[in-house]
Amino acid sequence: MARGRAPGYDDQRTMILQRAAELFAQRGYPATSMNEVAQACGLSKPSIYHYFQDKYALLLQICDGHVSRLHALVQEVQQQDFPAELRLRTLIERFVQEYAHAKEAHRVLTEDVRFLESEDQQRVLDKERAVVAGFSETVAQIRPDADQAGISKALTMLLFGMMNWMFTWLKPGGALDHTGIAPVVADLFMGGIHAVQTPATEVEKKLVQK
Repeated sequence: MARGRAPGYDDQRTMILQRAAELFAQRGYPATSMNEVAQACGLSKPSIYHYFQDKYALLLQICDGHVSRLHALVQEVQQQDFPAELRLRTLIERFVQEYAHAKEAHRVLTEDVRFLESEDQQRVLDKERAVVAGFSETVAQIRPDADQAGISKALTMLLFGMMNWMFTWLKPGGALDHTGIAPVVADLFMGGIHAVQTPATEVEKKLVQK
């Protein structure tokens, strides 16, 4: 009879992925060793190999896991009966909030996907394209004229340009967090600079709550 997984196996595996993503994001995939991953996890190197075959397996799971979660978000929002504009706004806000919890994984996906073998890279990129297509289809529904002019995909990529590189400048403890910036991104994209509403101050928030 096959042995079942020990209690806490999935939690331990998730922790290893998180620590590896942090190291890859800070140092880059090529410059990070399995010894460093093990040290960051507080585990022995043989213990890491109990969960992952090698460093490449960590990279693949970080990239594929992150893009799979993003793809699932698109599918989840698409299944809701939202008008196109509300659907796009919801997609933007859900993605920005997801990035808040996966900054390191997103950076690894953005910068280190090129180190994947061709077949694995293709699978990850296909999921990325499906994510972009979900946004692009919604943009085309909002602006059929843009779709007819062949620029709905370009508009979508401009939107991803705002969201995907947020990790390079949105710092923890700053005036805005991911929750606060999400509607700003949506306002800016949906209506241009004049549609952006400034976030409420703490005093204004308290007045609204009363």
